[in-house]
Amino acid sequence: MKLLMKEWKLCMHPFGYIAPLLSMLVLVPGYPYGVCCFYMALAIYFICLTARENHDAAYTLTLPITRREAVQARILFSALLEILQMVFMGLFMLLKKAILDAPNPAGLNAGLAMIGEGFLIFALFNMIFFPAYYRDINKPGRAFVFGMTAVFLWIALEIIATYTVPFVQFVLDRPDPEYMGEKGLFTLGAAALFASGTYMAEIRSARSFEKLDLSL
Repeated sequence: MKLLMKEWKLCMHPFGYIAPLLSMLVLVPGYPYGVCCFYMALAIYFICLTARENHDAAYTLTLPITRREAVQARILFSALLEILQMVFMGLFMLLKKAILDAPNPAGLNAGLAMIGEGFLIFALFNMIFFPAYYRDINKPGRAFVFGMTAVFLWIALEIIATYTVPFVQFVLDRPDPEYMGEKGLFTLGAAALFASGTYMAEIRSARSFEKLDLSL
């Protein structure tokens, strides 16, 4: 908990407070809602960039903790922000349902399945970004390019799938409350993949960070 407080007080970037509010883009007709997750991924990149500029790694490793604990704190802090993003998306989706419930031609409709899609996007981002970042913490931009290239390719495939894959087109992309059982299982599976993928990212990242020469 103390390390999480350190991440918040010393590394949190102002955009981290703005990104959840950008979930209101689900209110925009014809917007690819998966892009909302991009803003939190961008906030996480800014956090890592802020940590580099503030020499956070050098300070953190003067504390009585291991390198793996430092990695765990950063990734857990990021995962909590990602979950917060999904909570805000859910709230704005409920608002959209109440005031402007219209189908979305650019990907999944605003609803339960889109929450699952968000967890899949963050799982993909975490599994690519953090292991690349902890191979060289002085180059977060390179890791971010790798992560976001994969994410935007995934979002493009999701949009295509809503027109070409029957399960996505006729089940997941149907407006709520249709097929809520199937959508619920999809979202639970996506959340489980988010948790397991983020944990795998933490293990791989810790291994890389333990080998990293911070004197360079």
